[in-house]
Amino acid sequence: MGKRPGAAIVNQSSTAAWMAIGFYGIAKLALNGITQSLARELGPWGIRVNGIAPGPIEGSEGVKRLTNEKSRAGVLRSCPMGRMGTVDDIANAALYLASDAASYVNGVTLVVDGGLWLRSARMLGEE
Repeated sequence: MGKRPGAAIVNQSSTAAWMAIGFYGIAKLALNGITQSLARELGPWGIRVNGIAPGPIEGSEGVKRLTNEKSRAGVLRSCPMGRMGTVDDIANAALYLASDAASYVNGVTLVVDGGLWLRSARMLGEE
């Protein structure tokens, strides 16, 4: 990879990394650390390593588990964008990180969750 200019690795993480959600969250948090470590190790060879941490994505397994409308409505209410993410939202983020437009972006995990990471007062039930 280092022989080609613009080489990039994009890891698939999750916002679960910061939510203390069991083994899945632990694995994603570890992946974020691996992303940073590899960015440092591979950067000198011109290889960028970044990650994407999606929030709730329409049609994903995590969203499918929100079986009742009340829990789904709670997620939508807590999201500043007022909607679930789409596969295109994630694909566009990956395309950006893999592109020359991100040629100086290295070692980050890009949160793509419509602002849910803000953990608004609504999410905490403090409306």
